[in-house]
Amino acid sequence: MRIAVITETYPPEVNGVALTVHGLVERMAADGHELLLVRPHQPGVSALPLPQPIDELLVAGACLPKYPGLRFGFPAGALLHRHFSARRPDAVYVATEGPLGWSAVRAARRLGIPVATGFHTRFDAYAGAYGLGLLEPVVRHWLRRLHNASGATVVPTEELREWLERRGFRRVRVVARAVDTALFDPVRRDAGLRARWGVRDGGLAVIYLGRIAAEKNLELAIVAFRCLQLRQPGARFVWVGAGPEAERLRREHPDFHFAGLRLGEDLAAHFASADLFLFPSLTETFGNVTLEAMASGVPTVAFDYGAARQHLRDGEHGRLVPFGDAPGFIDAADALAADLAARRDMGIAARHTALALRPDKVARDFVGLLAGLPAGAPA
Repeated sequence: MRIAVITETYPPEVNGVALTVHGLVERMAADGHELLLVRPHQPGVSALPLPQPIDELLVAGACLPKYPGLRFGFPAGALLHRHFSARRPDAVYVATEGPLGWSAVRAARRLGIPVATGFHTRFDAYAGAYGLGLLEPVVRHWLRRLHNASGATVVPTEELREWLERRGFRRVRVVARAVDTALFDPVRRDAGLRARWGVRDGGLAVIYLGRIAAEKNLELAIVAFRCLQLRQPGARFVWVGAGPEAERLRREHPDFHFAGLRLGEDLAAHFASADLFLFPSLTETFGNVTLEAMASGVPTVAFDYGAARQHLRDGEHGRLVPFGDAPGFIDAADALAADLAARRDMGIAARHTALALRPDKVARDFVGLLAGLPAGAPA
């Protein structure tokens, strides 16, 4: 198939959407599909080399307000109409809901090309995290209009499908996620890296990996760490990622280790070198980092939804806490931090479970969904 993928975030930007789309594009290309990748230009950033058969179309964009690490694409309907007309895709996949994504859906519909959209980000929930809770229903209406204009809205879990359908989203389809277990692997554990973090032999390294931003509920992770630190004063908290809250947290918590953005094997080594992953977010559509922690053999404390609900078994791979139960999250982190034997057993079990999740099957399922889409209705 010839597939056009439209996304407003892509590596070297580091976030769950960018990495998910990147992995899907590369898997589809490896299976012999012809890809057109449409994304905003990233000034001053060295683009990743693209394997054949992937073509790339860069469009104009700008940084998100208050979030300079992420960009959005400007509307490009006329440009996309010309490209789709000159070399017609068999299907279009729109991974993000910004202005570029909207224009791609409209261009595909005008040309009668099958189009699917991906629901990757709870922008409606983000409104509350940034003090704009009154806008939450408005944002959800905006998202619903876009996704209902496509032939399918792709989500990673049945839980999210049911949630969206109760709110008026139509034609919601589930395509599962997987994790690269060759990259995220306990063998990458690095004693030298732990020493640079200030972790002594037998010490505890707690990690947070993801965007350092208000929507991630990070204050709960900090409270949980400070509580477990009372019993284990030698514990270290390692933060991997970047975001608008990073500088403030660095000033307020000088004993934390901020590793910044990490990619590839370096990122995998950071995960595998930790002993406990705290993931306090309440706004995920999935949470790829949960699978990455499991593949790395690191027990996780997370809330009971998204990837954690689908894959993490409470007491077997880590701790699954009822959604929004902050005291329960703190207690679970404290208990696991104090139980070395349990953490070791959970890490082994988590790795074993992650090995069954195959990215190549996910890519084939996704292409099968695109192949079965109805033609886009003329707008």
